[in-house]
Formats: sequence, structure tokens, C-alpha cells
Amino acid sequence: MTDKDKLSHDAEIVANALPFMQRYEGKTVVVKYGGHAMGDATLGKAFARDIALLKQSRVNPIVVHGGGPQIAEMLKKMEIDTRFEAGLRVTDEKTVEIVEMVLAGSINKQIVALINAEGEWAIGLCGKDGNMVFAEKVHRTVVDPDSNIERVIDLGFVGEPVEVDRTLLDLLATSAMIPVIAPVAPGRDGHTYNINADTFAGAIAGALAAERLLFLTDVPGVLDKKGELIPELTVAEARALIADGTIHGGMIPKVETCIDALNRGVKGVVILNGKVQHSVMIELFTDYGAGTLIVN
Repeated sequence: MTDKDKLSHDAEIVANALPFMQRYEGKTVVVKYGGHAMGDATLGKAFARDIALLKQSRVNPIVVHGGGPQIAEMLKKMEIDTRFEAGLRVTDEKTVEIVEMVLAGSINKQIVALINAEGEWAIGLCGKDGNMVFAEKVHRTVVDPDSNIERVIDLGFVGEPVEVDRTLLDLLATSAMIPVIAPVAPGRDGHTYNINADTFAGAIAGALAAERLLFLTDVPGVLDKKGELIPELTVAEARALIADGTIHGGMIPKVETCIDALNRGVKGVVILNGKVQHSVMIELFTDYGAGTLIVN
């Protein structure tokens, strides 16, 4: 390809992306950056570049991140035993201190540094900052497969968001800052709670009536029975696919979280593969997208 051809190609890319940039100008896009999607330095740089480009395109990006693998690694180093119940980490007082240290500390600042290195101003936060999010203790009931008897399990300091104050986020939206938020929040009881990052991102996106909530995962999106990507689903169609078994396993709670976010006021939720470079830009600024869009 000659220099002239390359310039022509680049110009065509910009021209094709422009209508999508205009569509999202001034809109809020919440991106949940998963723990498994963070493991590669090249992907991390590409992700940070995408977030910086969103801000430069006058979109209002907000990053909510997880960190399950990193928490597990730190607990192992500290020789603290950990276990899961109903898919959630049982979090005692000692564990929640490590969770907060890893999520609101090392991981949060790594993401902030990556975005700052791309020429933007990111700021690290958690639910405690500005009383942004308040949580309540999660209660889960499971059925014993042998006796068929229900029992309530105590997950410790695992919470779910029950209040979101958007004041701080609204202030940051009018500034040059990009919020990077760890899913840790206080309760009205004075305790600190560890919150599932997907649930936390949904609550933030719902409170802001976000145009899009993007879940970066390690799968392409929702697949049909042939294993092919489904580009778009309504809530009714998603529920039907859960009922007939097409959506199964770990994808069920992911889709249920998407539906909950839509019920909270998010315009559209996308499940996409965070291990594909620039998947955020492909999803938002092209006409073919990068994952499965779920809408009401």
C-alpha cells in the first residue's frame, strides 16, 4: 500500500466513524473492565487508548473494574483461605481489607496510569468517595441437592448497591476527568462491602441513564446453539433463550445483570470480548459492532 493509499484508507475510516461519534457525543458510556480482560499488557494499553479516544470524541466514559484473579493472588500471598458460595466470594473482615487494598489500590491506580499515559486525566475512585454508592449486605439462599432443604448462607461483607448519588459523577462529566471506579462501598451500618463489579457497573450506569453499558468479558458475546454470535437481542428474546437453554451456565447471570441495568434506565447493554484489541471502539464507532447488544 502506497502512502497515498494509506492516507485514503485512514480518511475512509474516520469518515465512517464520524456519524457514530456524533451519535455518542455528550452521552455517558459505562465500561466494565473485567479482571480476566486485564491480564495482558498490550490489551491494557489498547483499552486505555480506547477510553482516551472516547473522551477526545466528547463522549463521557466511566470505567468500573473488577479484579477477582488479582484478589485471589493476593489472598494466596497473604496465606488467607478463601471460598465461594453461590458464585460469590465469602468475605470476612480480614478478606475485605485485602479486597479494598487490591481493588481501590493497586488495580485502580494501574488503570488510571494507563489512561493518563494516553494523554487524558483519569481519577481513581471507589463507592466511598463522595458517598457515591451505599451498599447493603447480600443474603443468599441455596437448596441442598440431597435433602432439598433451603439454607441461608452468610457471605460476610459481600454487598449490593442500594443507593447511588450521582453528584460527584455529574461534576466529573463536565470536567476533563475520566472516573475509574472500584466496586467497594460503605454500608449505612459502617461496614465496608465488596460488590460484584458487574452489579456495581449496572447500578452506576442505571443511575446515570447511560447510553451504553459495555461488559468486557473473555467471550465474544451471546452465542446461538450453533456457537455463532448473536449481534442483538431484546429482553424478551434473551429470556426465551435462557428458557430454552441456549443461554446457559455463567452467561445466565451476565444476561440477567444486563436486563437489570436496562430496567434501571440504561439505553443499551453490550457483552463483548475484552481480549480483542480496541473492542470498545469497534463496538461504538462501527456499524457492525463487536458483541451482543441487548435492548428493551
